[in-house]
Amino acid sequence: MAKPSREAISMASTSPSSLSPPTVPMELHVSNRQKLLKSLRQHLSNSSRPHHGFVLLQGGEEQTRYCTDHIELFRQESYFAYLFGVREPGFYGAIDIATGKSILFAPRLPADYAVWLGEIKPVSYFQERYMVSMVYYTDEIVQLLVDQYKGSGKPLLFLLRGLNTDSNNFSKPAEFEGIEKFERDLTTLHPVLTECRVCKSDLELALIQFANNISSEAHVEVMRKTKAGMKEYQLESMFLHHTYIYGGCRHCSYTCICATGESSAVLHYGHAAAPNDRILEDGDMALLDMGAEYSFYGSDITCTFPVNGKFTSDQSLIYNAVLDAHNAVIAAMKPGVSWVDMLKLAEKIILESLEKGNILVGNLDDMMVERVGAVFMPHGLGHLLGIDSHDPGGYPKGIERPKEPGLKSLRTARQLLEGMVITVEPGCYFIDALLVPAMESANTSKFFNCEIVDKFKNFGGVRIESDVLVTANGSKNMTKVPRETWEIQAVMAGGPWPLNRASG
Repeated sequence: MAKPSREAISMASTSPSSLSPPTVPMELHVSNRQKLLKSLRQHLSNSSRPHHGFVLLQGGEEQTRYCTDHIELFRQESYFAYLFGVREPGFYGAIDIATGKSILFAPRLPADYAVWLGEIKPVSYFQERYMVSMVYYTDEIVQLLVDQYKGSGKPLLFLLRGLNTDSNNFSKPAEFEGIEKFERDLTTLHPVLTECRVCKSDLELALIQFANNISSEAHVEVMRKTKAGMKEYQLESMFLHHTYIYGGCRHCSYTCICATGESSAVLHYGHAAAPNDRILEDGDMALLDMGAEYSFYGSDITCTFPVNGKFTSDQSLIYNAVLDAHNAVIAAMKPGVSWVDMLKLAEKIILESLEKGNILVGNLDDMMVERVGAVFMPHGLGHLLGIDSHDPGGYPKGIERPKEPGLKSLRTARQLLEGMVITVEPGCYFIDALLVPAMESANTSKFFNCEIVDKFKNFGGVRIESDVLVTANGSKNMTKVPRETWEIQAVMAGGPWPLNRASG
């Protein structure tokens, strides 16, 4: 084995990170397949259907940039990643419901692949790496599945088609030449497999925790180095660098949001038309929503702090309103708790703080009835987190999406279950597009102290987001960043994090 270079040793010895990328056990995906098999067999038994046929998923394909030959960095389709952990494009995967055997189908690569892209791996490599029962080529799907099928008539395929309630897009069922030789079930698999993804195993939690650890560490590094005069994209760049060089995270869970000043009231800032390019000014608040992904599993963390490292009284008022809501929700979380009730709890606490700060006036219960909370927090309270930053399963059959302002933005209206990982991300924003109509409305204008609201016109907003595991008796916050105003100020002044290092 080659020795590490002098430069690598030097970098490691001065590293601001105590973390290193963990080994990913393929038993994680074996366990996911077993979970699906058990759930699907139970579903078939409940429907008095036989336990035969094949689950068949098509993995992702590489995409080029429009008509060019530039190949975008590939990231596996999430359901396929959940079941098989395959990082390469062009694969199919099957599970024999009768026997439980798992089968991968690899693309048969042309000879010149070895010239341009590296060694052409034999099927035995993929069988060992991904811990599946068998591996064949994609041009052998029809023959292999027909030979393996033990039922009567045409072999039955359970294909993945269903609605993602976050995007309103449908998952794509597998397609291949010769599929007409099979019976196809397009309705059974999606809800069963989606529900399998809702509650995480210990192996999954370990990866989500690592993604949180490295992302938390990166947030602290960015916080320490933020100064007036910088560009927002420099904060994004520092985060991406830290999570990649020390965490091996080549992907982010989503596009980084690095919003400062009044831009921090733009909920999904950072897109192509608002590309994190504003100059940071003394007196700004910075709202940084960034999360790394490691081996498919993600994190989603938001920190908000003053660019100059010191909170003003107005900044403290809004920040602490959101922090109190964040902490109260986490304290109340446990299995059986309604996520709709948690949003209402967060709203009530924020409204109470705004009333104490003279931004709002009047009866709190009346404000809740008129949905004034949604004026300041138009988004939901959080979302399921796992292989996707917005993991599916928020609205299974029988769970209706609320219709009221704010509540309709909830990404789930479920009761909490042990093993869920869900983000807790209350916010308070001053958005003219929402404030002006509310202050002119006959139903809500009486609640606003217009003179004080006007003082916050260019404030922007505050969001505090942590990734929280629902445990048997409560919850565990997986995110490890400074949250109290004094903690943030101490870290930005050069203090250690975690703070207990100071006593070491």
